[in-house]
Amino acid sequence: MTQAFVGLGSNIEAPAIQLRRACEALAALANTGLIAVSSVYESLPMGPRDQPPFLNACAQIDTTSDPATLLTDLLGIETAMGRVRKRHWGERCIDLDLLFYGNTSVQSERLTLPHPGLYQRDFVLKPLGDLLGNEYLMPNGVDIGTLLRKCSTHGLRLSAVQLHRGEIPGNPL
Repeated sequence: MTQAFVGLGSNIEAPAIQLRRACEALAALANTGLIAVSSVYESLPMGPRDQPPFLNACAQIDTTSDPATLLTDLLGIETAMGRVRKRHWGERCIDLDLLFYGNTSVQSERLTLPHPGLYQRDFVLKPLGDLLGNEYLMPNGVDIGTLLRKCSTHGLRLSAVQLHRGEIPGNPL
């Protein structure tokens, strides 16, 4: 089993419900176990400002799927949940990003690991810090706390939305 981390985001069509549904889908993936989900954070959109704020979280998974297969699975969840790609960094009912997969580095047309924006996004780093601690050394060798202090802010704040233990069917978070 390899430990991997998935970023979750949603800003339309009941974002809290979308995050829960995405966690349920992650828990149901073949060859994969959902280990933990971070707190949920609200952030301003990174792209066009004429869209609602985002809810963001991170999920920790164990998987025997290779990175390319896992990416295919994540894109399949997005499609099944109704994601439509209208514009770059635009609104979406769900966004699932494979952030990193063990210590694996991948650079291909389809997949880059670690995720290219991983080290500059507070709405990804803060939830990862919830799961791993701010002292955790990321794949680039820098701890989460240091990266958080250096990254730009997106108006990040803790959301009242929570994904509690037992809320994900079939998975005792």
